[in-house]
Amino acid sequence: MMQQAHPIAASGTLTLGGDLTVYRLGFGAVRLTGEGVWGPPADKQEALAVLRRAVQLGINFIDTADSYGPKVNEQLIAEALYPYPAGFVIATKGGFQRPGPDQWVPDGRPDHLRDALEGSLKRLRLNRIDLYQLHAPDPSVPFEASVEALARLREAGKIRHIGLSNVDANQLARARQVVPIVSVQNRYNLLDRASEDLVDICERDGLAFIPWFPLAAGTLARPGSPLDTIARAHHAAPSQIALAWLLQRSRAMLPIPGTSTVKHLEENSAAAETRLSECEFQELAALRP
Repeated sequence: MMQQAHPIAASGTLTLGGDLTVYRLGFGAVRLTGEGVWGPPADKQEALAVLRRAVQLGINFIDTADSYGPKVNEQLIAEALYPYPAGFVIATKGGFQRPGPDQWVPDGRPDHLRDALEGSLKRLRLNRIDLYQLHAPDPSVPFEASVEALARLREAGKIRHIGLSNVDANQLARARQVVPIVSVQNRYNLLDRASEDLVDICERDGLAFIPWFPLAAGTLARPGSPLDTIARAHHAAPSQIALAWLLQRSRAMLPIPGTSTVKHLEENSAAAETRLSECEFQELAALRP
């Protein structure tokens, strides 16, 4: 049973795969690396403090990937938080090679995914990954072959639940013919709603939708804009309002805002307690870049 925590508990809960209940405001650890998502963070002690503060705030869902660093991100999580508290869920991903900073090469070969998973288990000090996600389809590998590789690892007891990232509705449907899928992680925010159909599919079918890059607001947050005006009315930062909008957009939504500082972590976490009026929600929904 999850202990009530302030303020994250106010975000409500979501259940992954019928047996993993988490609060609906998680943490994305990607920014706890060096520039270009490469190498260690500029301030390792602050990165460790961010992870520990996240748990203190009640966050019990953290998203990472073997490619963040690469490897560095998972190692930091284990260093900061192992042994993990009861009910704590770590989601990680495999499916990219990283030849250098800001370079991402899809690799969905079954052998690569098996090796990636084994590496994640070792770095995170786990015997099983609660949520393991295919980071992206590899156009050079049959999509079903990548999904089947994860299905076999699930059968072997090394994965509890399988998720997908950076997929379209057709790919989600194809994957679900192979193995149960519990989540989709796609880019989605006030500026980019290309995955609107996937949000609705996830809500309809009881899957989690995990928006990456959830805080993008860009010009929508300029002074005097509707987002800025609503933020001022709530005595909140525009990022808090952007997150609050996501939480109200769908009960399937599980935002994972990331940051490299404790200050911004606490600011983002306050979004769990922010409630927009229906008028405010619709005004933001009507915005376009």
